[in-house]
Amino acid sequence: MPFPFEIAAVEGRARTGVLKTPRGDIRTPAFMPVGTAATVKALTVDQVKATGADILLGNTYHLMLRPGPERMQRLGGLHKFMGWDKPILTDSGGFQVMSLAGISKLTENAVTFSSHIDGSKHELTPERSIEIQADRIGADISMQLDQCVAYPAEKPAAQAAMELSIRWGARSKARFGQRETQALFGIQQGSTYQDLRRQSSEQLQEIGFDGYAIGGLAVGEGHQAMCEVLDYAPEFLPADRPRYLMGVGKPVDLVEAVWRGVDMFDCVLPTRAGRHGQAWTWDGPLNLKNARFAEDQDPLDPTLPCPASSGYSKAYLHHLIRADEILGKVLLSWHNIAFYQALTAAMRAAIAEGRFEAFRRDFHARHTSNG
Repeated sequence: MPFPFEIAAVEGRARTGVLKTPRGDIRTPAFMPVGTAATVKALTVDQVKATGADILLGNTYHLMLRPGPERMQRLGGLHKFMGWDKPILTDSGGFQVMSLAGISKLTENAVTFSSHIDGSKHELTPERSIEIQADRIGADISMQLDQCVAYPAEKPAAQAAMELSIRWGARSKARFGQRETQALFGIQQGSTYQDLRRQSSEQLQEIGFDGYAIGGLAVGEGHQAMCEVLDYAPEFLPADRPRYLMGVGKPVDLVEAVWRGVDMFDCVLPTRAGRHGQAWTWDGPLNLKNARFAEDQDPLDPTLPCPASSGYSKAYLHHLIRADEILGKVLLSWHNIAFYQALTAAMRAAIAEGRFEAFRRDFHARHTSNG
């Protein structure tokens, strides 16, 4: 395995450890801010670094369209292009197979997209996805191309997508080969069907990947159904490799997933919520548009080292959001990323100290008090 994964402590099924990469250590549980188009929206890389993020996620589909993989390679790869010197994980473009179903066509060989930008046609095969991620973008961790089905999915459709993902996983691995400074993760599929998740995991391990993701969740199934899948899905994956839950989620989702054995996460929610006036806090989400904050002189969280969290009053943030000022979107996005990093840091510490069950209980009592 190119990246050693050292598990430092375990409490129940929750674990904390370090995934060691040439560009730096990734402390787990880890939250990856999403840099869809070579930027974490509204933030500089220095701001993101200051929150404590060890790794970012880039999106293959969007970077393939703009600025284009060949241009990105000529410009030195994504790290140099955006000025980020820590690890980057790229998704494969597979999620767009589902989310852009109206402008895409799926075959055994590839998925063909019509660009949402200009309508131009693009073909994405497992091999091309790996070429873009590993060779053009220069990702530290690449993901196999897979097919993700929406919820609810009839079992035959879920099985067909899972089996296609296995075949695409084998093709992705063959194209990726063996590399010393880059890793490739496989993606477990199977919707909400336990036997399909088990089959997917067994066949992925036969192919052999450097890490494993749980795909096909956060697609409309809701928190309870997601947790029911996570009651068994992580246990099907190797205990000595990182487990990555794709596209999740709200803070409560992270806590419950870590409790069930997940190590890595990504989601657009922190920055998307920030752009729309929502701040995530230990006491739950706050809508800064609400009139009750108009004269609230307290900061969002004086305990966080992030300037956006401790240096501005809720009244000022309320004003910026109501006035649709760009600074309001920046500050709330910055705070939300900082909160997510504080949350994962708190979970790492709780697991290391053997008090994660108490942390989980206290988190629920406090965080869900605001609904």
